[in-house]
Amino acid sequence: MSRKENSLFYGVDVITVITYMVLVFLGWLNIYAAVYNEDHQNIFDVSQKYGKQLIWIGTAFVIAISILIIDANFYTVFAYGFYAVLIIANILVVFLGREIKGSKSWFGVGGFGLQPAEFMKFAVNLALAKFLSNRQIIVNQQFRLKLKDLIKNYKNTFYALFFIVLPLIIIKQLQDETGLAVVMIAFVIVLYREGLSVNFLIFGLFTVILFVVTLIVTNISSVLITLGIIALSVFLFISRTKKNIIFVLLFYVIATSIVFTTSIVYNKLEPHQKDRIDILLQKKIDPKGKGYNVEQSKIAIGSGGFLGKGYLQGTQTKYDFVPEQDTDFIFCTVGEEWGFVGSILVIFLELFLILRVIFLAERQRSDFSRIYGYGVAGILFFHLAVNIGMTIGLVPVIGIPLPFFSYGGSSLWSFTILLFIFIKLDANRLLILR
Repeated sequence: MSRKENSLFYGVDVITVITYMVLVFLGWLNIYAAVYNEDHQNIFDVSQKYGKQLIWIGTAFVIAISILIIDANFYTVFAYGFYAVLIIANILVVFLGREIKGSKSWFGVGGFGLQPAEFMKFAVNLALAKFLSNRQIIVNQQFRLKLKDLIKNYKNTFYALFFIVLPLIIIKQLQDETGLAVVMIAFVIVLYREGLSVNFLIFGLFTVILFVVTLIVTNISSVLITLGIIALSVFLFISRTKKNIIFVLLFYVIATSIVFTTSIVYNKLEPHQKDRIDILLQKKIDPKGKGYNVEQSKIAIGSGGFLGKGYLQGTQTKYDFVPEQDTDFIFCTVGEEWGFVGSILVIFLELFLILRVIFLAERQRSDFSRIYGYGVAGILFFHLAVNIGMTIGLVPVIGIPLPFFSYGGSSLWSFTILLFIFIKLDANRLLILR
C-alpha cells in the first residue's frame, strides 16, 4: 500500500466535506442571529447558545476526523452492535434521563444534554444496510419487488421492517418524541432503491391523501359515495376480467377501511397534536395560541422579501416573536434576514448535499455502502422537507431540526456521524475488489 493510500484523507470526497462545513458555518451564523442580544454581542460567548454551538461544532469536527481514522470495516462488523446499544440507551433514558419540555428523552452531561433518539438514525441505517446487503430481498434492478416476492421472502421483509419499526415505537411511545420517531419512515426510500415496487409508495401516498380528505370532509357518507363512484369508474374503463373485478372490490374495501380507521387514529393522538393538524387543515383558527409559532414564522419569512432585511436586522427575530427560532424554526431567521435569495441558497446547499450523497452511493462497489448512502440521503431529505414545511405551514409542527443548521449538540453530532460514516465508506471503495 502506498504512502498516499495511508493518508487520512485518501479517497475522501472533498466536495461533500466542504458542503458540510459551509452548512455548519452558516447554521452557526444564523443561531447567533436567532438569539442575538445586545448585552451579549460576543459571538464566542460560551454562556450563550451560539457559543455553546461553537463547542458542539468543534467536537463534531473531532468526531468526523475520528470516523475517518477508523477502518471502514469497523462500521460493517459492529453495525448490529451500534443498533443494540442505541436501542438500550433509548429505553434507559426514560428511567435515567432528564425531563425537558415534558419529554424525558435526554441524558444530562454537565450543563449539556444528549438525546439518544437522534443517534438512532445512523444506528438503524447501519443495521438495515448490513441486513439488506446479506439477504435476498435485494433484487435485480431490471424489475421491481412485488407483493408476491415480499410474501415469498416474508421473514426477510419482516426483519427489515423490524429494524425500522422497533425504534419508532420506542421513541414515540416511551419518549413521546413524535418528530424523531416519524423520521424512521425515511428508510422506505432505501427499501424502494433496493427493489420495493413503486406501487407500495403510491399506496402510501393514497393512504395519506385519503386520511387528510376524511379529516377535512368529516362526513363519512360523502367520502364513501365518492370512493364508490371512483371504483365504478375504474370498473367501467377496464376490461371486465375476474382479476380486475377483484382488484376494484379490493380497492374499495381497503379505501373504506382507511376512512373508518381515520377517526380512530385521530382520536388516539395527543390534544396538542390534534390542534396542530386542525390548524394546518384550517379547521381551527388560533393565531395567538396553538398556531402562534407557525403564524409568526410565516410573518418573519414573508417580511424578508427578496433580499432580506439584512444580517442581525430581523425584527421578528430580534424581539423573540418566534419561539424555538434557533432550533426547529431556524429557517424563518434565514427568510427574514436573507430573504428569498438566502432561503433558496440554503435549500440549494442542502439539496446539493443530498444529491451528492446519492451520486456517491450509486458508485459504490459494495451493497452495504450503497444502501447506507441511500439511508443518509433519505434522512437528510426527510428532515429538510418537513422542517421547511413546518416553518411555512405546509406540515404539522413535529419538532424536526434543519440538518447542520439548527441549534443542538445531539442533532449536529448525529448528522455528522451519519454523514461521515458514509464519507469513510465511500473513500474505502477504492480498496474494494482490486
